[in-house]
Amino acid sequence: MSSAALRHPPRSDGALIQLLRHSAEPLPDFDAEEFGVPFSRYGDARVVLIGEASHGTSEFYRARAAITRRLIEQHGFNVVAIEGDWPDAARIDRHVRHQDSPGENAVFTRFPSWMWRNHETLEFVRWLHQHNATLAADERVEFRGLDIYSLRASMEAVLGYLDDSDPAQAAQARQRYACLTPWQDDPASYGERVEWGGKDSCEAAVIEQLGELLWARLESLERDDGLFDAAQNARVVRAAEQYYRLMYRASASSWNLRDNHMFDTLKQVLKHRGRGAKAVVWAHNSHIGDAAATAMGWRGEFNLGQLCRIGWGDDAVLIGMGTDRGEVAAADDWGGALQIKPVLPSRPDSWEQRFLHAGLPAALVDWRGAGKATLRHALSEPLLQRAIGVIYRPQTELRSHYYEAVLGEQFDAYLWFESTTAISPLAALAEDEQSHEAETFPFGI
Repeated sequence: MSSAALRHPPRSDGALIQLLRHSAEPLPDFDAEEFGVPFSRYGDARVVLIGEASHGTSEFYRARAAITRRLIEQHGFNVVAIEGDWPDAARIDRHVRHQDSPGENAVFTRFPSWMWRNHETLEFVRWLHQHNATLAADERVEFRGLDIYSLRASMEAVLGYLDDSDPAQAAQARQRYACLTPWQDDPASYGERVEWGGKDSCEAAVIEQLGELLWARLESLERDDGLFDAAQNARVVRAAEQYYRLMYRASASSWNLRDNHMFDTLKQVLKHRGRGAKAVVWAHNSHIGDAAATAMGWRGEFNLGQLCRIGWGDDAVLIGMGTDRGEVAAADDWGGALQIKPVLPSRPDSWEQRFLHAGLPAALVDWRGAGKATLRHALSEPLLQRAIGVIYRPQTELRSHYYEAVLGEQFDAYLWFESTTAISPLAALAEDEQSHEAETFPFGI
């Protein structure tokens, strides 16, 4: 679609806004028990993926938590999988399933720490810990990470497991990982050295180590959580080694590898959980919405939501979120300091403007299933959609944060919050709270 066309929205705008107004289901306050009720319609799904238009908006986190509680309590969902690193999420998993030992260090401490070290996530972790306390050990809800950025922590986890279970194998693993060890704190430099410097890669060594652990899993006759965790960390090391090399090739290749790893991890978690496994996934809209319906897909990228649709069909539900204006927790640049920034009002040529003109402060719009063909057709125009990650640059918002999307094909449903507020990072709490919550999250709960 041309930029000129985007400046002049389709003539059917008035009809679309009326249809949105008619179809939207107003949502009560997050604390009301009724908030989660409309989402029971997704209770029969295998995987419910819940997006967010930024990594720093309180309403997105609180809505996601309320929906997830409903799906867990009423519909038997037993896995929560997040766009976060496997080792950190694994330590929260041990905590919420009452398996951890006291004194473990804090988690999610590297940039962008506020993405998961915030009050909204803490409240959900508290709830999940309490919920699981009433269940038998094999029925407790898991908390898992899907991402690939934990090269050092994942290598350490593999070696730690082998040190305890098989010291001879641990010595072999150290030899294999020795190639990557000098780069474990600066993996991007490793990728540059291999791709641009012509140096040998560590690919064969990390694949060999992964193969050893996967073979051990095949030979194991028990559902060994420790071996499963070690094997998943070895998968992360393999994926990270590839990712940091692909960064210096086409950008689509590194994105696709990352989302394919997240999909593969989700499949492994569900397989390990066994019969009756059902997951709720928390990630950004750019990972959750079907990339084939966006400018991302049109330039060769695919994502987690698209792979879930291919893998599970109607048993995968993709839910997006959006807002018109407010505040967001974000940085100016990667590695920069956290700021609470004003979010500009949405552009007139965006999907957000259509929902704004529908006139509801908080609503769910669902176009999944029978009887929704008219609404799906009305949402078939390519319009701009805003995406804010952990970086927000209002001065270049159009170039930096908008992309085209066909909303009716990208998602199955959409949560709309007209005005939003920033998340509450734990580091921003009062000093007496920091010592109890921020420094020990989640183990000091």
